[in-house]
Amino acid sequence: MTILRRRPPLWLIPLLWTLALGLWGLSRQHSVWRDEAATWQVARRSVADIWHMLGQVDAVHGLYYLLMHGLFACFGPSTTTLRLPSVLATAVAAACVTVIGHRLAGGRAGLGGGLVLGLLPAVQFYLQEGRPYALVAAGAGISTLLLVTALQGRARNAHWAAYGGTVLLCALLNWLSLLILPAHAATLVWTRTGRGTWIRWVAAVTAATAAALPMILFTLTQSRQVSWIPPLTWHMLIGPAIVLAIGALGALLDRPRAGRLSLAAVALPLLAVPQIGLIGLSLAKPLFLDRYVLFSMLGLALLIGAALGAVGRMIKPRFPRVSRWLVPAMVAVAVIALWPQSLAKRSPASRVDDVLAVAADVRQLKKEGDAVVFVPAARRDTALVSPAAFAGLQDIALVESPVASGTLKGEEASPERVRSAMLAQRRIMLITDAPEVARPVSAERDKEKIAVLKKCFTVVADKQVRGRRVTVYERLRTDR
Repeated sequence: MTILRRRPPLWLIPLLWTLALGLWGLSRQHSVWRDEAATWQVARRSVADIWHMLGQVDAVHGLYYLLMHGLFACFGPSTTTLRLPSVLATAVAAACVTVIGHRLAGGRAGLGGGLVLGLLPAVQFYLQEGRPYALVAAGAGISTLLLVTALQGRARNAHWAAYGGTVLLCALLNWLSLLILPAHAATLVWTRTGRGTWIRWVAAVTAATAAALPMILFTLTQSRQVSWIPPLTWHMLIGPAIVLAIGALGALLDRPRAGRLSLAAVALPLLAVPQIGLIGLSLAKPLFLDRYVLFSMLGLALLIGAALGAVGRMIKPRFPRVSRWLVPAMVAVAVIALWPQSLAKRSPASRVDDVLAVAADVRQLKKEGDAVVFVPAARRDTALVSPAAFAGLQDIALVESPVASGTLKGEEASPERVRSAMLAQRRIMLITDAPEVARPVSAERDKEKIAVLKKCFTVVADKQVRGRRVTVYERLRTDR
């Protein structure tokens, strides 16, 4: 009796490889920075409280917060629960890259692209991030794979329904993911797709966009959330320009032709169009952050895979054994070259701050009856993520908690009331940013806090750790 031995699917190798990259140093030495702290504290609220908050702020991430609420409820709050969804999502994206590359340019291109994805510096940063951008990248990989399936003539109505559903889910995670649609449209134009496919694509896209439109319009009323993003400058375009140049080189090696479905016809628009689209939007309103188009890195990985496949085909006739080891060798070289950066991405120093590290100093420095103030108010995230460390401290500026106010940082009293409350204290603990990452104080309330501390109090303890600062002040005895 003959036993048939089946090889494991090719996509399984990049999937496991990316999982290994993601699990390596996942806790980042038990650190959580300010963006992840927002996820952490919102996910611990009830569904009703999350819904209340979304009416005031951060509706753009509503679906993600609800997902993380469910995971925190099932598995408890931890850095693993916080970041593992991004690791799994990036692994799925790598598997999609592998399948697309394999179908359009062969196994070497698919394997190379899938293994490279998790090594790209931008992807390594968000691979272990408690935010929704890796999940959007996974959705982009799935929708692009479904589009390729349709262009290969293997799609049924269920495929188009799945395509539209995936686009919708990505839009609900972050509606700037809809920048993938002009990229897919460019692929349809490049391959001179028939009318029937165009009609089905437009129908799926229209349904998905219409379903997401109410949420999109509502989030536009909360545009103050992104008011901190700086205007577009020339130096901000250097990174995208380098990425696009590398992608163009990979496309040339793939020898793309108009009217033919090729890896370049899918990957180059996926890389270029979202980046160019976000730059265009940023000319009207500053929005340019690389994480908003992280999914475009799938296009770069595909093009690098295409280049590896092309080089392998060129050397195979003369060096067949060398061509067989080309992808593992190039991946090994990339791992070695990127090793310092990979280590840096997995250290607390890779982020601007750490809301957990400062909690230990608060425990050590606080005394019974102490008050605490935060400058700016957003630094209250430390207390929200580590409430036990702040037990017994009076948050004297706060008049309505973040949960009750439906906000991320709560509502504080007027500058006059804050001043009066501070002058009634003997000791005050200030939680703020370390000088190297601090922005100029702009809010009148925060200016009043600093002025009172400088005039009426003296510093008795001061500690800085990972971008945060804890300073303890005692009231001057000569002050009346």
